[in-house]
Amino acid sequence: MKHRIVVLGAGYAGAFAAGNLARRLSPADTEITVVNAGPDFVERMRLHQLASGQELAVRKLADVFAGTGVRLRLAQVTGVDPERRTVAVTGEDGDAEVAYDTLLYALGSSVAHQGVPGVVEYAFDVTGRSSALRLRERLGRLGAGGTVLVVGEGLTGIETATEFAESRPDLSVALAARGELGAWLSPKARRHLRRAFDRLGVTVHEYTGVAAVEPGRAIAEDGTSVPADVTVWSAGFAVHPIAASSGLEVAESGQIVVDRTMRSVSHPDVYAAGDCAYAIGENGRPLPMSCASAGFTNMQATAAIIARLTGGEVPTVGLKYYGNHISLGRRDAIFQMVDGDVRSKSWYLGGRAAARLKAGVLNGAGFGIAHPTFGMPKRRRRLATVPDGSDVRVAA
Repeated sequence: MKHRIVVLGAGYAGAFAAGNLARRLSPADTEITVVNAGPDFVERMRLHQLASGQELAVRKLADVFAGTGVRLRLAQVTGVDPERRTVAVTGEDGDAEVAYDTLLYALGSSVAHQGVPGVVEYAFDVTGRSSALRLRERLGRLGAGGTVLVVGEGLTGIETATEFAESRPDLSVALAARGELGAWLSPKARRHLRRAFDRLGVTVHEYTGVAAVEPGRAIAEDGTSVPADVTVWSAGFAVHPIAASSGLEVAESGQIVVDRTMRSVSHPDVYAAGDCAYAIGENGRPLPMSCASAGFTNMQATAAIIARLTGGEVPTVGLKYYGNHISLGRRDAIFQMVDGDVRSKSWYLGGRAAARLKAGVLNGAGFGIAHPTFGMPKRRRRLATVPDGSDVRVAA
């Protein structure tokens, strides 16, 4: 019986991991299945562009995994039973179970509503393709002079506000920040950010926490009313409660607690990668939810899975966060390097050069997803011990 590897989620972490496993493990011993709710790969880092009205290439997962040996199952994950080693799913064929010997949990994250009244009912977000398209449709119906308020001064909020201001100069775009705009950037990068906001005409409401969202406006914590025909909520991310309800050990955030190799500390046949993994970086702090972290954690998880299945020594992949790359529309950007304590260094790259670098990173990620078996070795590694029935026996 083949060793069944199931990957939950085909975002940046899950899709890369599935392709890497297919490249390096022999199909004679392993069966790799990817479970994903939608048929397409979603370039989450470009969803603010999609919402602004730009057209993005659609990559069908069936095409991505064609010829790789990876099985694609389109279904929604509804639960995980780590004791029985099964995943509950629901799809066009109704409810079902998918059995695994090794599970890689990479379901990512979604918008964090944070219990603020009105966010669910009235706000939009760019954390998923369907939500970005919903926002795109709403912006398309917004006439000249309409008001858009982006809530949240993180990377997503900044990129969304500047993208909308550049794409729709006829709109009045504002951003609500709980603190100082770009406070975490170096002084020079912060000045660059403010110049970009001024150039694009984005109004900044600093030290403005939003306490409620209503039709046509947002209410600040001090009671001030901020006009907003459209409110875009980008005040953080949250993971799905499936992991917590499954009995896996999770952090307060709901992320799966993993060891240095991305292996669940409570269930050794479960690994996690991406936003849903509570992984400690080289600086002793949890890795932030980001595409960079998805890259680090999926590489470490796949390396550990492959090594343990094939009897090799488990390598360690660097878990050091190097910096933030922020798009400011299509022709401007900031690349801010950070030190080991995630404090901004004095040097930064800005302008068109940084925008080209960001475009290169996005295009490289897209190529990697579209070509999951690029550079596939002629001879892939066999398992050290082939499982007998449901008894999984692999090299430690």
